[in-house]
Amino acid sequence: CAVASDRQYDAASIAKVMIMEGVLRRAEGLRRGLTRWELANVRPMITRSDNASAVRLWTDLGRGYLSRFLSRAGTSRTVLGPKGYFGLTRTTADDQMRLLDVLTDARSFLKTRGYGLRLLTEVRGDQRWGVPSGMPRGLTAHVKNGWLPRATHGWRVHSVGAFTGPARTYRIVVLTHDNPTMAYGVRTIERIAQAVHRGLARGRGLPPTPDPATTVSERSDGSAPYGPLPGWDEPEQGATP
Repeated sequence: CAVASDRQYDAASIAKVMIMEGVLRRAEGLRRGLTRWELANVRPMITRSDNASAVRLWTDLGRGYLSRFLSRAGTSRTVLGPKGYFGLTRTTADDQMRLLDVLTDARSFLKTRGYGLRLLTEVRGDQRWGVPSGMPRGLTAHVKNGWLPRATHGWRVHSVGAFTGPARTYRIVVLTHDNPTMAYGVRTIERIAQAVHRGLARGRGLPPTPDPATTVSERSDGSAPYGPLPGWDEPEQGATP
């Protein structure tokens, strides 16, 4: 099921999943494992949302390679951010589902998807809010979030996750902006996630998590600056630059 799944949003730190997948796919194409340098950057980029590591990998992969990877993944409305601003990549819920599918589909072209899924289970505790809220017992959550305030459209607060278990696998993507605070966005996402988990688990979802107003920082994920970028016109809502 989907609502406005083709609407574009600034990706913020969920773009790091795309970067990770690009690194894994490039290594496979070269018929090698990840280098020591790649390992030293991929892990902190995912598990603690380290921006310096993300910029290094984004730059190393290059826009050409990332564009080809997105095409291979089947995305149609994801547009890479300008220069080094990976957090200003424009994306949709549909495309984020396709990128999660790269990690969860046994027929995926990404053979090292298990490593990527494992990293998403190791995201540190204070960044595991969002779509895992209300997850039934017996499932494992693989999650990545983004939280970015800007001068237009307020807080972008996003959560993408895959949920795997012995009996089933499913994915949830919630992208939002125009949130007055980060906590408001987190609360919105978690209420949606609780309803989805409850429906899929026939009412056996876990109790809601604590009120995010008391547990969520109002600090940006730092994936893009607050104001406009010099020499770059911000795209209109839903427009492709």
